[in-house]
Amino acid sequence: MENTKQVYTVSEVAKILGVSRGTAYECVRTGELPHIKLGRRIVVPIAAFEKFLAQVSIGSETNPEKE
Repeated sequence: MENTKQVYTVSEVAKILGVSRGTAYECVRTGELPHIKLGRRIVVPIAAFEKFLAQVSIGSETNPEKE
């Protein structure tokens, strides 16, 4: 069996996004960030995270902020 990582920790996601751990956990709490709770541990599936990033990127291109 190949040992390929399937999930990120919330801390890893925070580093990738360039935000604090607290901000990443707040996104988990509000449901903004896809996650799985395994007992007391919270993980973010890599495939769901990549899909989340793609949707956010597409959304920002189609809805530019007004200045």
